[in-house]
Amino acid sequence: MSKEGSFLVFCMECYRHAKRMSGREVAALFARYGLYDYITEGFESLHTTGVKYIIADIDEYIANRAA
Repeated sequence: MSKEGSFLVFCMECYRHAKRMSGREVAALFARYGLYDYITEGFESLHTTGVKYIIADIDEYIANRAA
């Protein structure tokens, strides 16, 4: 698995845990809002941040896409 793929799984697991969601729910949410591409394309900057920042960034991205 690529480093971007591993990081994507890490982000999904962190988000799942923080939001108390199932893996299936997180996968559906990430697919709905295009987060797979967002996270893998933003790997270079996102992987240097902490978990709290990643969760907040995902929430912000979803809010902007839902509006």
